[in-house]
Amino acid sequence: MASLYLNSLLPLPPSHPQKLIEPSSSSSSLLSTSNGNEVALKPIVINGDPPTFVSAPARRIVAVGDLHGDLGKARDALQMAGVLSSDGRDQWIGQDSVLVQVGDILDRGDDEIAILSLLKSLDGQAKANGGAVFQVNGNHETMNVEGDFRYVDARAFDECTDFLDYLEDYAQDWDKAFTNWIFESRQWKEDRRNSQTYWDQWNVVKRQKGVIARSILFRPGGRLACELARHGVILRVNNWLFCHGGLLPHHVAYGVERINREVSTWMRSPTNYEDSPQMPFIATRGYDSVVWSRLYSRETSELEDYQIEQATWFNVFPDFFSYQVNKILHDTLEAVGAKAMVVGHTPQLSGVNCEYGCGIWRVDVGMSSGVLDSRPEVLEIRGDKARVIRSNRDRLHELQVADYI
Repeated sequence: MASLYLNSLLPLPPSHPQKLIEPSSSSSSLLSTSNGNEVALKPIVINGDPPTFVSAPARRIVAVGDLHGDLGKARDALQMAGVLSSDGRDQWIGQDSVLVQVGDILDRGDDEIAILSLLKSLDGQAKANGGAVFQVNGNHETMNVEGDFRYVDARAFDECTDFLDYLEDYAQDWDKAFTNWIFESRQWKEDRRNSQTYWDQWNVVKRQKGVIARSILFRPGGRLACELARHGVILRVNNWLFCHGGLLPHHVAYGVERINREVSTWMRSPTNYEDSPQMPFIATRGYDSVVWSRLYSRETSELEDYQIEQATWFNVFPDFFSYQVNKILHDTLEAVGAKAMVVGHTPQLSGVNCEYGCGIWRVDVGMSSGVLDSRPEVLEIRGDKARVIRSNRDRLHELQVADYI
């Protein structure tokens, strides 16, 4: 009965698609049929603003987990996924593939804006080939828009200062400036490094300037907050659901498009107006806090008693607990019309993996040097089948994950 109730509340995709992504005439994609004939690949159809429901017929989908400001590892993961060139030119080579990054690009690293710029640049290139790049905002994105900078790397404040100065050269052309930052950020970073002195680490004025620059960029209505607002916190591509930490039935009942719309509106709205929207409840207490592992981690306060109760049940009746979690997952997927859920948020020491009959895929491997500095891994999806693409480098010791969950 629960699934029927949730289906009745699920907002249907709009009858009129918001966007169509088609291959350019010079790079039109063809799909081979069973009888050997080739037909034109159907365009990608996007519903919702920000994107919520995406139809990407016959596309290869690649999911990448948390990046946390590590541009080098981000490039490694994208090259491993076969969508980024390895010649240093940051060119899209994924043809009509669809790339989904599941959040937490910000914090713990010093190339956050460069990564955002790289994904923006790749999205434009991918669309020209009938592909697309999507992002899902994670809890670290909402934390920064809220002004919570506790996990910001000191050098990331420097990047914000440099980026604001850089923007002055592109006064009225934000899209061009933001897209080009990935090609120019290295030189700015080298110039800053060459000009630094031993005493800079104690320069309070310099640090304050970085905090102010970050506040200007990420506060609600700020340039980068508005850029983040282009992306939702929940995304369904074909019959695969992508979100940062997870989704529960009451989130679906609240409304998938409604969640995306409310968080996006909050990010885009300047806070200096009386009628500015408050930070949505769902932005920090819900979608980003459900971790589909053995236990729910950092669950919302409303479910605190439920969490304690379930933890007790797990200790006494682990099989029954797994059954309950599997049922919740099944009800959520059925309600949103998805086959499986792909999440990040919690580093997986065993690498990208699935559980509950592969109804949940966990793709955060802690690759950032600011987290576990582990080997990049990505999830490749073709139709209803998924496989993990990984390198051969050794992973870190299990005990080191505790500090970063």
